[in-house]
Amino acid sequence: MSNETVTYSLEAVLTRIEGKIDSFQKDVNQKFDTFQKDVDQKFDKIDERLNKLEVGQAKLTEKVEGIDNRLQSVEGTQKNQVWTLIILLASAIATAGWKVFFSGNP
Repeated sequence: MSNETVTYSLEAVLTRIEGKIDSFQKDVNQKFDTFQKDVDQKFDKIDERLNKLEVGQAKLTEKVEGIDNRLQSVEGTQKNQVWTLIILLASAIATAGWKVFFSGNP
């Protein structure tokens, strides 16, 4: 084996190291910028979806309120119908009772 001594100047070695560090820093910054853009795009998409959900929720709330109003109207109508039915039945029973008890049998 041969023992060869290779000498480098300290300035050259440090310059190479500094160049590699700068290159690495550029790569890291570039990857970070790309990552940040991806995250921003995802947040924008999530924000759009959230806005759509809020609009949908508002529409559903309006529909539920409309259905509630219609249900209250139907309940009021049904109450009136029940009372009308009770009055008609009472009248029919009273009329039948009147005919049976107070009309003369020939």
